Order: sequence, then C-alpha cells, then structure tokens
Amino acid sequence: MVYLMFIALSLSSISRTALPLPQFQDDPIPILYQQQNISGSPSTAPSSSSPPLAPALFVIGDSSVDSGTNNFLGTFARADHLPYGRDFDTHQPTGRFSNGRIPVDFLALRLGLPYVPSYLGQKGTVEDMIHGVNYASAGAGIIVSTGSELGQHISFTQQIQQFTDTLQQFILTMGEDAATTLISDSIFYISIGINDYIHYYLLNVSNVTNLYLPWRFNHFLASSLSQQIKNLYNLNVRKMVVTGLAPIGCAPHYLWQYGSQNGECVEQINDMAVEFNFVMRYMVEKLSAELSDANIIFCDVFEGSMDIIKNHERYGFNVTSEACCGFGKYKGWFMCLSPEMACNNASNHIWWDQFHPTDAVNAILADNIWNGQHTKMCYPMNLEDMVIQNAK
Repeated sequence: MVYLMFIALSLSSISRTALPLPQFQDDPIPILYQQQNISGSPSTAPSSSSPPLAPALFVIGDSSVDSGTNNFLGTFARADHLPYGRDFDTHQPTGRFSNGRIPVDFLALRLGLPYVPSYLGQKGTVEDMIHGVNYASAGAGIIVSTGSELGQHISFTQQIQQFTDTLQQFILTMGEDAATTLISDSIFYISIGINDYIHYYLLNVSNVTNLYLPWRFNHFLASSLSQQIKNLYNLNVRKMVVTGLAPIGCAPHYLWQYGSQNGECVEQINDMAVEFNFVMRYMVEKLSAELSDANIIFCDVFEGSMDIIKNHERYGFNVTSEACCGFGKYKGWFMCLSPEMACNNASNHIWWDQFHPTDAVNAILADNIWNGQHTKMCYPMNLEDMVIQNAK
C-alpha cells in the first residue's frame, strides 16, 4: 500500500504499526492588542478604525486551517517550504497548506481581526492570544490515532486541552468574568474529520473497513465531534462554526490512485463525505436545540466545493482536476516538495497540491461561510448573520 503523499521521502524503511480500533458507541443516531508576527503572518491588523465584529477567533482543526502548528513538530506533514506560501502576503512559507491564505485568514479579516497565530508559534502571553489562537494541526482527526503514520501532530482532544490552558491563562490575567465574556463573545471555527478517512478509514487501519460500514463509521465520527462541541460549550464557548467534509474524492491524489480516466471524481469516497455531512448537520441542529444559548452553524464545504467544480468557468478556473504542485498523473502521486514542481499560475487551478485547494478556492469558500456570496452552504445562518444577530 502506498503511503499517500510521502513516497518520495523514502518511507519504505518505516514500518506501520496497526493501531487499536476505537470503541464505537452503540446508541443509534437519527437521521486591544497588536498581533505578533507569527509563522510569517503579517503583524498589521485591518486598517478600518471600526471595532472588530468579534473580540477573537479561535481555530481547531487539521491541515485545512493549520497556520503553522506543524512547523514545530517532528512530522512529514509540514508546509514550511516553498512553494507553499509563495502567494501569501509575505511570499514566504508559513506552515499553511496552500499557495496563499486559508479560509480562516479571510474570515479573520471579515471580522476585523488580524491573522490568528498558531498556538505553538506565539510567545504564550495574553497579548499574543487576545485576538485568538489557531490550534489546528495537519494530520489531526477526530480519532486520536488518526494520522499517526505521518509523525507528530496535535490531536483534536489535545487541541481542546490547549484551549483550556489558554482559558486558564486568561482567567489568571484578566479575571474569570472578563475571560468568560471574551470566550462567549468570540468565534470558534472547527474544521476536522477528513483525515479520519484519508489516514484511517481509507487506509483500513486496524481492519476498520471490514468491521464497520461507512455509515456506521460516519455516525461514530459525528457523535464524537458532537461530544467535543459540548465540551467546548462547558468551557463557555457559545459561537461555533462547524465545517463539513470537502469532496475529497475529487482530490488529485484519489484521481491518481483510483485511475480516473478524465478527471471524474471517485464517487464512493465522495459518498462518505456526503453522508458524514448529513449526519453532522443533524447533530448541529440537535445541539442548537439542546444548548439554548449557543449559536452553532454548520457549513457544508462539500456543497460549496462542488459548486466551484461544476461551475469552474464562471469562477475563472480552467484546471479542475490537476494540482498546481505535485508529481505524477493529476500531480496526485505525492506531495509538493519544491518550487520546480509547481505551476506558474495557481489562480486558475482548483487544487494546490494533492489534497488542498488553492488560495483562490479558499477565498470563495470563506465568502460563502461569511454571507453565502456565491452559494448557500451554511445552516441555519451564515457567519455574518450570527455576528449581527448577537450584536443586537
């Protein structure tokens, strides 16, 4: 079995140890401070003199929103080299898995906030964290052992523990009431789950695909994520954006692996993403009813991404299946390793590397999360609606 994007790094000498299968639940599920210059991020806040729409933005997730966490870890899942970041504000790699910005960068600017520093990339002072912290780590999944074959990462559970540590620091510095108000008024962005397919289910870790059908696996993931949302709620988090899975079956890696002839997406993989998003949207609706003073929105990244793929000409994309940077057919065999492997113009590509979209796609998805500018993908409201509603 090929280790996805890391063949070129000669991992044949590393043995892959079978990981214990998680215990699946049997319950049925119905349908004021200056931002520091961190990880290559600009230190300048938005130029507008108006106050921010939220005091802070906190990010939990995987490589889709990692802003530099993995730069500090021993892992193959790193984006700390060019051409990653070549189209970013600094034109230097920052640890973001993109040629430029990731969705939370665009949303931070919409909120009137500076870019959010990675937890491991800031000094640990309240001044560094007052506008938010990004705990996301490439390779992380809902299952603790997901992505372990790549090396170190900060798991979903560990990210929430890091946030707990941040909260404790806020309480010690500004007092419990002020810290509680800051957290309850801030936006929490959660983007996780895709690695549980890429690095767990689709690799058949611990024989999982023979023991659990996709639908049951989806239920387990959604239930686990739902519990973590409750844990955040118990820490006074009240405003959350939960994103669904992207159409990973359209990613260049799987087009290569499954032998797509003309760039057709791998439907059996996409079907799993659709099912997960269906269950997760129901979970969010259920949580919103159960946690009466919480505002939780679910944003279906699959819907938004497929709109871009199907209407690519309208959005200005003329390369829909081949990555800008990579090697092999569709540039999906293994990851982007050097500037020579990259195309000249990423703005007309949907995919930057074998798994991640370009800055241009991230901008469109962020627009949709903010106000549904291009297509509706957030339920029951957009992020802008949530912010305005709470400001009244």
